[in-house]
Amino acid sequence: MSRVESFKRALDEKRAVKIIAGIDNFDTEKVKKVVIAASNSGASAIDICADPDIIAMARTMTDLPLFVSSIDPEELAHAVALGADAVELGNFDALYKKGISFSAEQVLNLAKRTKELVEDTFICITIPGELEIAEQVELARELEALGIDLIQTEGHFTNEAPSNGVRGLIERAELTISNTIELSRNVELPIMTATGINPTTASLAFAAGASAIGCGSCVNKLDSEISMMAVSRSLVEIAERSAHYSMELV
Repeated sequence: MSRVESFKRALDEKRAVKIIAGIDNFDTEKVKKVVIAASNSGASAIDICADPDIIAMARTMTDLPLFVSSIDPEELAHAVALGADAVELGNFDALYKKGISFSAEQVLNLAKRTKELVEDTFICITIPGELEIAEQVELARELEALGIDLIQTEGHFTNEAPSNGVRGLIERAELTISNTIELSRNVELPIMTATGINPTTASLAFAAGASAIGCGSCVNKLDSEISMMAVSRSLVEIAERSAHYSMELV
């Protein structure tokens, strides 16, 4: 089974876990720790930036399916040539911090260009969380018609300090989970829920209809490989339990 086929199987079983190093994470040592944690915890995939040196490093370190994220279709095509198994147009969170936003039309045009350049590659497109939900649904339908393999949801970027404790964790994930519910009702495409997904909120994402979760800051902001691995493993166990529970209900 190829690397991307193993990820597709996890998607079909609604238990896929993608660990995100970060679209703007160019720190080789930090990315290396994330790759090690994801590889040793049983995660389904690792997501990294489009830097050629980081792609080359990650490809030699892991047999996990390797996602490369960028907002530049040409960069994504180059990443495939360097060994990426899948490409992702997004994640946009890092760009919102710089005051950059995307319309549905812009995302669709970028998706079309990406599809032209890497037609035979697994493609994931992030649906901007900044869009109204009606625009998200329409964009998701257009991406489905285009033949995109996976869509990823996200929440709303804010500089406001979150509430303390569990309440803050749930507030951070509330919008991306509600977006997952709405999109899962309107398209047949598998959905990956991201933004604010961690061991506290992961089960909510799967209950909302996600086939996968994308988890970044709860892993890549940690200091040690051991803590990164522990959190990654916890996410994998939650995904496996959710999938098992869903199978029992069928």
